[in-house]
Order: sequence, then C-alpha cells, then structure tokens
Amino acid sequence: MKVSKAFETFASETPEYQKIWMEAVQKLDTVNKLDTKTKELAYLAVLSALRLESGVPFHTQMAKSHGATREEVIGAILVGLPAVGNCVVNALPIALSAYDE
Repeated sequence: MKVSKAFETFASETPEYQKIWMEAVQKLDTVNKLDTKTKELAYLAVLSALRLESGVPFHTQMAKSHGATREEVIGAILVGLPAVGNCVVNALPIALSAYDE
C-alpha cells in the first residue's frame, strides 16, 4: 500500500521523528478496543472531516484489506456530513479510486 508523498518525505527527511511518531501510533493502537476494520473506517471519517485527503488512499486500502465494503467506505466518509458539511465529499473520489484499484 502506498503512503502519501508527504508521509514519504516525513519518513525520508526526518526518520527520527517518524520513528517516534510510529511508535506512539502503534502504542495507541494497542489500547484501542475497536476492531481494525472499524478503526480504519473511523479514521477515514476523521481524515475526511479534517480535509486531510492525502491519507485517504492508504486508509481506504487498509479498510478494504480488513473487510470493509465500498459502501462502508462511502458511509464512513459521509458520516461527518451533518457535523462538518459537504467538505467531506472531497474525499469521496479519492477513496473510491483507491478502493477500486
């Protein structure tokens, strides 16, 4: 699975920071009681709401690899629609393209 250009640069240019960041992410993941598919779908909702589309392809593929359907990915992205408005729709074509790969 391909990560964003920004994350590639983060890893290659600041490996010490990236290592610490990934250690924290992994530790947080171990205490979260959601199953992996649900976590990935929730993460897609957050990325979409915050307009952080660069991570959408990677996390869409992660969700798919853990059993998420195309419809669940769409639902995860659009769940924020009432709270943050239609900005979440910007993530739809990105996610669907990644899902259909």
